[in-house]
Amino acid sequence: MRKAIILAAAASLMLAGAASAQQQPTPQPAPTTPAPAAPGAQQAAPAIQSVNIIDITELPKDTQTQVNQVIAQRGDAGLQKLRSSIDSTPKVKSALEAKGLTSAQVVAASMEPNGALTLITKKAS
Repeated sequence: MRKAIILAAAASLMLAGAASAQQQPTPQPAPTTPAPAAPGAQQAAPAIQSVNIIDITELPKDTQTQVNQVIAQRGDAGLQKLRSSIDSTPKVKSALEAKGLTSAQVVAASMEPNGALTLITKKAS
């Protein structure tokens, strides 16, 4: 479960990066030969293959506590970036809408290397 929490925080940053990358007005030409990866360089996020949506109340109590700690550390700005990234990704937005939810209810996200995106939601209290 700790891995899921860490991935949730990382995925929120990756989704925010993906959204800002979509907003760049001029695309860079692709290099003809792949450049070697720099040591410690972050790999590109995998393409979203599936979207899983879990309410925070469905998680074990310890995991809920860890998710809430990640949310508190990320702050409102990070949460807004995550939500705007969700809104700008049609596949993710439609998965939420199919469950009767919006990005405003998403509090964390986790992206697996196989392309499985997990969104953790929380109903307004």
